[in-house]
Amino acid sequence: MRFIIYFILVIMSNTLVAQTKEASNKHFWYSLESTASPEEIWNIWTDVSQWKDWDSGLKDAELSSTDFGLGATGFIYSLEGRKSRFKIVEFEEGVSYTFKTNLPLGGLYVKRYLEQSGDKTKFTHEVWFKGITAGIFSRMFGPDFRKMLPEVLEQIRQLAEK
Repeated sequence: MRFIIYFILVIMSNTLVAQTKEASNKHFWYSLESTASPEEIWNIWTDVSQWKDWDSGLKDAELSSTDFGLGATGFIYSLEGRKSRFKIVEFEEGVSYTFKTNLPLGGLYVKRYLEQSGDKTKFTHEVWFKGITAGIFSRMFGPDFRKMLPEVLEQIRQLAEK
């Protein structure tokens, strides 16, 4: 009985932490502004075969589906050789998309979205872990992923502004 109560409390605390908008290793984001158009950044973000050119955490990536859009699937390959399947779970053409990678008893979500303000494009890369194992995976991978984000977005900005 104590185990069940403890288990429920752990799940509830994970849910409450995930709902806050303060960055942590479980949920974090980074934004940059660029003089590039939203279309230029969008084209970089949706060309899965080129993700390795700007994401320093990837060895490679491939799209299994014909078109990049809601429900599209593919694979990402980590530098260590791990192969993970991803699926686009939210999609708004030219504005944002979210993909999910399954983890044991949870998932890793990546959302990329654009906002235009005058002659500048703000682009954001948001990452969060969900599920029972979110705490474990956020401790394992969160610090490195958070550290990488500024470099990743700077690479995108440089590619888009060429």
